[in-house]
Amino acid sequence: MGIISRPRREQVAAVVPKLLEWLAARKINALFDEETSVSLPDATRKRTRADLASQVNLLIVLGGDGTLLAAARVAAPCGVPILPVNLGGLGFLTSVTLEELYPALEHVLEGRHRISERVMLAVELLRGGQAVERQRALNDVVINKGALARMVDLDLHIDGAYVCKYRADGLIVSTPTGSTAYSLSAGGPIVYPAVDAFVITPICPHTLSDRPLVVPDSVTVEVDFEGSDEPVYLTVDGQIGIELRGGDRVRVTKAPEKLKLVRAPKKTYYELLRSKLKWGEH
Repeated sequence: MGIISRPRREQVAAVVPKLLEWLAARKINALFDEETSVSLPDATRKRTRADLASQVNLLIVLGGDGTLLAAARVAAPCGVPILPVNLGGLGFLTSVTLEELYPALEHVLEGRHRISERVMLAVELLRGGQAVERQRALNDVVINKGALARMVDLDLHIDGAYVCKYRADGLIVSTPTGSTAYSLSAGGPIVYPAVDAFVITPICPHTLSDRPLVVPDSVTVEVDFEGSDEPVYLTVDGQIGIELRGGDRVRVTKAPEKLKLVRAPKKTYYELLRSKLKWGEH
């Protein structure tokens, strides 16, 4: 097993040593990433995150959604499932609480755990017809302007067919998993994780009739950027940022691999929504 954690979290120093003891008592050798090793005296078992994902059969991710998003990009290509444990705040993705950690691990060891497979985005930045950047995203791909920039002009194509020109602060292409992230803040719908769809959501569009669009995840989404006097960025999962140039094209498709998430025992997605969004509370 492997452990990935959020850097400089005080809880990591309290949680990880006990977790390692629990695993050792069951004769399970655990490796951990370089960030986690900062809180531990034994550095011989530390690995880069990429190496860690290739050497274990389960990744325990301790942190918030940001930690999970970073882990997903290395875990999904290796087919390694992630047990996401929430040490952060809202945490739509890190749905397992600290109290549920050990029961969830027991389920994994006994083969009784449930897996939720999540679609990933394959993102290409094309410049002069050539791919200059390739990335994976679990939540979303965002094209947005800098803080002081004017609205940007973006042309949307789906499977080669022209859809429309957006004049907006930006555009979000999200997975169902990412529908509860930036897309939701921009007015997009909540999409059940198992639905085979992408959500295309304009950010503060100039025309009020420009609404979020839900399309099959089998399509190819392409966005052409005409250019701007101010910086405009392509952002992947809110963690990787690339400045765009006039004439750039962003191509988004479904990645061939899916992320495998270990689900919290007996917890439904609707319960998660109700808890995180405070539905029904007065």
